[in-house]
Amino acid sequence: MRSRHLPHRSAAVPELVAGFQRRSIPELDSLAPGGVVLSGMGGVGKTQAAADHATWAWESGELALVGWVTATNRATVIGALAELGAVVTGAVVDDADQGAQHFLDWCATTGTRWLVVFDDVDDPAELAGLWPSTSGAGRLVVTTRRDEPWVLRSATRVVVPVDVFTEDESLAYLRGALDDVDGAGELAAVLGHLPLALGQAAAHITMVPGMTCHDYLAKWHDQRTVLAELFPHGWTGADGYVDTVATTWSISIEAADRLDPVGMARPLLGIVSLLDPNGIPLSVLTSGPVCEFLSKGSNHSVDENTAARALGCLRRLSLVSTRAGDSGPVVRAHALVQQATREQLPAEWLEVLVTVAADALVASWPSVERDVRLGAVLRANAAAVSERGGPLLWRDGCHNVLFVAAGSLGESGQVHAAITRHEELHAAAAHHLGADHPDTMALINNAAHWHVEAGQHEAAARILTALLTSVTRVFGADHPNTLTTRDNLGRATGRAGDAEGAAELSTDLLADRLRVLGPDHPDTLIARNNVAAWRGKSGDAAGAIRALTDLVRDQTRVIGADHPHTLITRNNLAKYVGIAGDTAAAILAFTELLTDQLRALGPDHPDTLTTRHELARSRGDAGDVAGAIEALTDLADDQLRVLGPDHPESIVTRETIANLRARRTDH
Repeated sequence: MRSRHLPHRSAAVPELVAGFQRRSIPELDSLAPGGVVLSGMGGVGKTQAAADHATWAWESGELALVGWVTATNRATVIGALAELGAVVTGAVVDDADQGAQHFLDWCATTGTRWLVVFDDVDDPAELAGLWPSTSGAGRLVVTTRRDEPWVLRSATRVVVPVDVFTEDESLAYLRGALDDVDGAGELAAVLGHLPLALGQAAAHITMVPGMTCHDYLAKWHDQRTVLAELFPHGWTGADGYVDTVATTWSISIEAADRLDPVGMARPLLGIVSLLDPNGIPLSVLTSGPVCEFLSKGSNHSVDENTAARALGCLRRLSLVSTRAGDSGPVVRAHALVQQATREQLPAEWLEVLVTVAADALVASWPSVERDVRLGAVLRANAAAVSERGGPLLWRDGCHNVLFVAAGSLGESGQVHAAITRHEELHAAAAHHLGADHPDTMALINNAAHWHVEAGQHEAAARILTALLTSVTRVFGADHPNTLTTRDNLGRATGRAGDAEGAAELSTDLLADRLRVLGPDHPDTLIARNNVAAWRGKSGDAAGAIRALTDLVRDQTRVIGADHPHTLITRNNLAKYVGIAGDTAAAILAFTELLTDQLRALGPDHPDTLTTRHELARSRGDAGDVAGAIEALTDLADDQLRVLGPDHPESIVTRETIANLRARRTDH
């Protein structure tokens, strides 16, 4: 049976560049099951050829799935396959390896026709066990610079070398891009018929009124001489055309930098070079930190529109491209263009740009992640700047982008991945900052938080008990880090089943937060919620209702009615109203809360899903068992998609459905 999420076409399929020259690749002229590996050096147009094939295949109407996977490393491929698995099965699993395997199993057994592209495979051997089977109804297209046939070729997969343009293809491309083709043959020959270099040259010639191919050639030779003097040992790179790209890049960036707004294209491309080449949200590159940085190099203030115009300058010279994404416009840059840009960055620029890029990501990250795809794109960009920035993100402590990206994993429902990432960052922090640095301790504290969310309460309690001793020794009993650790320890204690112990810990913490932080501090308000909730769990429902009613009023005044913490308190209040016996009032409270959460948080936010569970359970308590089972069954599907089957909330929902069915059978 076909998934309700099919047909599906990945929004990551790149758009074709202006003047795209279709290549003669017979192996791509078919939709027959099997695999085609396009092998060739960077800049020859492999990705564009694959994108052209994917677009044509989708428009044929014969495929139910067209997926695009950036295959630069194993982890990225696993994550992308897990997302495709969610599309074809309708269920997201928390374990990415398991999700990827679900997709591979589907590929091997389905009769549904599909196409998947593995773009830019860096190490074919690293993807062992991840190649989708095309023996049935599937088709796989791979692009790679590698050419090892013993890894790339199989009984159902052929390797097709992709070289630079032929002379005829180069001339056809230039004729399509330029009005004046006099000297096109010589230009193509000098640029080695490399599509990427030809595209940059054509963009420059088109932009400058009166410029001819001969004029560009003269500029190219002059610029190459200058670069040879600046870099006597040449430009690094695995391909023989890196020098060519560097020269065309140099001409293009100089021209872009002269366009209005003058002087902004080059520094902006420097930021782009540190982020993910497969897609940077436009909002990141027009954010406050980027505009502030660009303003320092100009004589006037730079706003969002000015930064967007600077990106337009880069696009005019084919240094970047833009496309519509699932979550808004995104900017792409060829890896060779990024490399050429980074090669020329002075060390002092690199230090500044890494910080600007990281700050821009943080500024663009929504406080509430309603869009799962946007979160994934932002995390990919955080990983890119982390890889390229390295120790620069640890100079003044752990940069906030690392905290935010790791937390985003957990907020998206990937709690086990969040635990792993926080533990990795904790090890890095201990190395860069030392074991007693506040950020080092905050990272292991966060890891413990996600242990609690994963239901691993004993592990969390062990971590937090040891951490509490350390933070008290280093920072003192009243330090915010110490108080936060105590808060997490109380939560872990309660989640492990000791509600009375959690209530006692939370009561002591509330007294200290009132003394240290004051009554209106957000952390004090959280402590009040915890005290009320754990007292309610201990049997004092009436006391919990009184405390939570007062707390909702104060939170609405201090942090606002739509703040996630206020909404959580309302959930707890409605729950204890029901426990106290007023089921009708609880149903009304949950219904009103769900309306506000759908508006403020979105339908896939974990807190929204929790309220749906409580509302359905309350309806079951009121006697509508059939309606509760139906609502919980729909909720279980959404929890599988968003949280995965092993998430504690998913497990509780399945248990509630089973209990309600048993109750209906008994009656």
